[in-house]
Amino acid sequence: MQQSSAEVSLPSTNMAPDPSNADRKETLFQQLAVAKTVLSQAVDLVDNHLQADDQLSVQSQYMPGSTIGKHLRHARDHFALLLDCMKQPPYVLSYDIRIRNTPMETSLSGARSALLEIIKQLEEVVPKVKLDEPLTLHAITPHMHEFQSTFGRELWFASLHCVHHWSMVRVIAGEIGIKLHEDFGFAPSTLVYQGENASSVESQAS
Repeated sequence: MQQSSAEVSLPSTNMAPDPSNADRKETLFQQLAVAKTVLSQAVDLVDNHLQADDQLSVQSQYMPGSTIGKHLRHARDHFALLLDCMKQPPYVLSYDIRIRNTPMETSLSGARSALLEIIKQLEEVVPKVKLDEPLTLHAITPHMHEFQSTFGRELWFASLHCVHHWSMVRVIAGEIGIKLHEDFGFAPSTLVYQGENASSVESQAS
């Protein structure tokens, strides 16, 4: 007997959430946490280690032309450029844009404000963007090249790039007699390795 249209079973609309989507969301929030952590290290530097504005503009003896203020500004700008490119499609990103001689290069209060503002923007924007949201990266190598990337990849890069510049900030701080926390300027992978190595040494000694 032919089944009537009223008896036809329809697919359930109560579909279980996609596990992979949940994983991507978790990864996105993990990346946000990393970005906030490395930027907060710079806030701590400004609040608790540097004591005068002119310490931001002391030029390194080992890296001519390099100052703490310039490194803070340059690293922070990568996050700002990424967030700015995500305001509306098409999403086009260029890290070659430079905004030099900003207050954060020479003023502790200016540096603190700029760092806290970019942390606030990350908290507002990142949860609204997909980890794998595609974007186009423009780079001068010196030839103009175009690459396809994603928001998640570039957020990760901005954090790692930040750590790279913090390592140079650490050197300059040492030149002017400022000792920073042991984890300042070290990549997460390095800290993980050091932790595992320390645990291994302790196990062998016990």
